Amino acid sequence: MTAARGARVDVISDVRIAGEGRELLPLAAIDPGARYDVHLAHGIIADIAPAGALPRRGTVLDADGAWLIPGLWDHHVHVLQWALGLERVSVKDAASPAEAARLAAAAPVRSDGRRIAVEMRDALWPEPPSTAALDAVTGDVPTYLLNLDLHSVWMNSAALRREGIASDGVGVVREEAAFAIARVLNDVPVADGDAAVARAAQAAAGRGLVGLVDLDMTWNEDPWRRRLAGGFDALRVDFGIYPQHLDRAVSLGLRSGDPLDASELVRVGPLKVITDGSLGTRTAACSHGYADDPANHGVLTVGDDELVELMTAATAAGIGCAIHAIGDVANTRALDAFGATGAVGRIEHAQLVRHADLARFARLDVGASIQPAHAVDDRDLADELWPGQTALAYPMRSLRDAGANLLLGSDAPVAPLDPWASMAAAVFRTRDGRAPWRPEERLDPATALAGSTYGGSLAGARIEPGALADLAVVAHDPLTASEPDLRTMPVHATMIAGRLTHLA
Repeated sequence: MTAARGARVDVISDVRIAGEGRELLPLAAIDPGARYDVHLAHGIIADIAPAGALPRRGTVLDADGAWLIPGLWDHHVHVLQWALGLERVSVKDAASPAEAARLAAAAPVRSDGRRIAVEMRDALWPEPPSTAALDAVTGDVPTYLLNLDLHSVWMNSAALRREGIASDGVGVVREEAAFAIARVLNDVPVADGDAAVARAAQAAAGRGLVGLVDLDMTWNEDPWRRRLAGGFDALRVDFGIYPQHLDRAVSLGLRSGDPLDASELVRVGPLKVITDGSLGTRTAACSHGYADDPANHGVLTVGDDELVELMTAATAAGIGCAIHAIGDVANTRALDAFGATGAVGRIEHAQLVRHADLARFARLDVGASIQPAHAVDDRDLADELWPGQTALAYPMRSLRDAGANLLLGSDAPVAPLDPWASMAAAVFRTRDGRAPWRPEERLDPATALAGSTYGGSLAGARIEPGALADLAVVAHDPLTASEPDLRTMPVHATMIAGRLTHLA
């Protein structure tokens, strides 16, 4: 590699073309193993020719036989919470409340007097969390454990007092109450938060990422204007708008796709509406009860009329919709609302979908924004809590076969922001040598790769003259890589419009 990070690349030399882009090359016969020079100009692909066939002028990135792919996108990220979580103590591996409490007690005390731990997974603990178990090791320091799925928070007595919450002996708050606590915990000094976001974004570029959809639960326009003014340039970003901010967005004339400045790196994204809970918190709205509590069918957090009103208002203002729906009841209601409003957008998660609803995604042109790593992470949880569900758990192949556009992501910090881990989970439905979970729902590699680009599986980015030069150079062909090679894919270089954002 002869270029430097930050440079504008004019030629990617001696590279092999991965993915469907091979079919578009202007050559009579394509050899997947052959090497090419990809010439760039003004941020787009200008020409593709056999290696050495045309003069190599300007800044040359020597790929030395590595593979060229379209730049990758993560379609569902909570950016600030993800960035802060990378630097917080994790209790993910705790097998009991006592073990989680001990790990949390080792977290540093912040300048505001709080102690924070993340990635709690209490759903399969042998006993439920309790305030007493947390108090025993955390004392009078307000201590907070955020659930991995972000839908609940466990607090000790000191934290409950600080937040003005009456103790019930358990100390767990869920859904909107948990989101409110998370907003408090994420209210860090601006300089600290922006620095954490910059570090995390650079790490993501190192995994071949060129863009993400930011669904942080806050007013996102101002932070992204500030970050752009401060020099942020590692990723493209579409940012979400929440219902409490919809009137503000409409009054400002924000429309989905509008850029915030001349760089066009950051654009207005969709309205995000959370309509039910999660599997791990046992609040996803389902047609059948949870195995450990058959009377519990989850919760619906937005009424039918309210959902239609929100989506109608957004659509009238030119704002797309991203509707959180995990349980099958929530997915049916979300699809109903798309049909009633004519809204453009997608459903976030779609983790439990009725067979009759699969085709409605395509018929209503509703994208399926799914997180394949969740299927691997939640397989034991789904088997234990959803054994009686008649809907499909974590469908991917079924949605694809029904004609839905798949948009892959991580839901970071719920899962690590790594598009290769996501693709590996989609293609192999396993990790760590276990047998594939529900292998009939595996995706083919080409669909997983396309679903990890901006347009999704039905309109994935292509490598062809005239296409935007958002690209990555990687070590292996992702269409033929083994599970370990795909999951740990080395990324040699990443570029946005030909500008290097990462160089190994």
